[in-house]
Amino acid sequence: MTAYPQLHMMIDGERVAAGDRATHRVINPATGETLGELPLATAADLDRALEAAQRGFRRWRNSSAQERAAVLQGAARLLMERADTIARIATMEEGKTVAEAKAEVGMVAGLFNFYAGECQRIYGRTLVRPAGLRSIVTKEPVGPVAAFAPWNFPLSNPGRKLGAPIAAGCSVILKSAEETPASALGVLQCLLDAGLPGDVAQAVFGVPDEVSRHLLASPIIRKLSFTGSTVIGRHLLKLAADDLKRTTMELGGHGPVLVFDDVDTGRVLDAMVPHKFRNAGQVCVAPTRFIVQQDIFDDFVQGFAERAAALKVGNGLDPDVRMGPLANPRRPDAMEKMVADAVARGAKLHTGGERLGNQGFFYAPTVLSNVPLDAEIMNEEPFGPVAILNPYVGEEEMIAEANRLPYGLAAYNWTDNAARQRRLARELEAGMITINNISVGAPDSPFGGVKWSGHGSEDGPEGIEACLVTKAVHEA
Repeated sequence: MTAYPQLHMMIDGERVAAGDRATHRVINPATGETLGELPLATAADLDRALEAAQRGFRRWRNSSAQERAAVLQGAARLLMERADTIARIATMEEGKTVAEAKAEVGMVAGLFNFYAGECQRIYGRTLVRPAGLRSIVTKEPVGPVAAFAPWNFPLSNPGRKLGAPIAAGCSVILKSAEETPASALGVLQCLLDAGLPGDVAQAVFGVPDEVSRHLLASPIIRKLSFTGSTVIGRHLLKLAADDLKRTTMELGGHGPVLVFDDVDTGRVLDAMVPHKFRNAGQVCVAPTRFIVQQDIFDDFVQGFAERAAALKVGNGLDPDVRMGPLANPRRPDAMEKMVADAVARGAKLHTGGERLGNQGFFYAPTVLSNVPLDAEIMNEEPFGPVAILNPYVGEEEMIAEANRLPYGLAAYNWTDNAARQRRLARELEAGMITINNISVGAPDSPFGGVKWSGHGSEDGPEGIEACLVTKAVHEA
């Protein structure tokens, strides 16, 4: 059994323990038991982290591509060597199954290896000029980055926040979620053990609004990278705007799934039901609004509900479990409220709709159909294990519903009609679109949204580009 580690912050290469600082209780969402006490940063701690980040940036911006690549590749190897331990810690903190947590470890390792290669491809260009003149365009690291990561992917979110800036030559102050600190520290420790200087990447924790205001008020920070809700994202954007800081914002979603009558519904259900309920639906790109063509709707609802009801729910450390608890007590409360509102407005509840057990934060996989548009859950991201299924007549109406909300992160489509596939790829307002597929992310592919789902991308070459600024140099 993996022991839960002693918690600390990491500032200027030093493990900073609680001492006389305020602390936050880290809870196991499957049992409700306390795992540890997390130290929260004081203003002095944050100032120290800022000073170290400034010093670290001066050092790391002058590192070679080979040096940065070696650190990232070394960290990737260490992540895989420590995968079992790191994954179990993530499950203890966040609740997801160990299999899902191990997949996250692999995702971060793959991303670090990809970024290691991209270190060699931070290109500029030489412009055509008359003899005696020379004009070049260069790419340079933007500067120290303040990075804020949520709890739902306790390994891959910190990995994204750390990997791109380090590859670009930036320093980073990471404030990961207080619910899942040991996971983020495990990722950072792999980088430090692979040779990353301690002042280049640091981890602090604290009252979120206090930490964000302090860091973003400093002229040392030149970029904000945030993953989280649209409400918090807007707040942080306003803080960053005061100093015109660069921003990458990956915000909320409300993923539409368009299912047409020319596909094998069994194939769709076998793919989408487990995907809907992975991480108990606490996924920004979760498929949520199933927009189903009318002729296949009844069979689709029946098959969906049967598969959802059959999912084994329990402690994510149990290898037979397919869905763990919600990550904190706020989420079951939110599910109860949204489901009750939908049913009161006329939605049909097919399965779930209730808490499970007498400990932890479990909520049953839930399927609703015929949900009216004025229900809260049709307009606000549920961020939990609730699927919404509604019937629609044809393509035009289905696209209109998919684009109705101001969110535009991921959209899923199931159709075997090639011409329709091209139309959907063009017409849907989302940063990431799948066709007959469930995967929206890969190390070499940009991850990000449009509209209220944010701007900028992580992963792929675009992830490093977001940490670079362009400089034109003209010589005579």
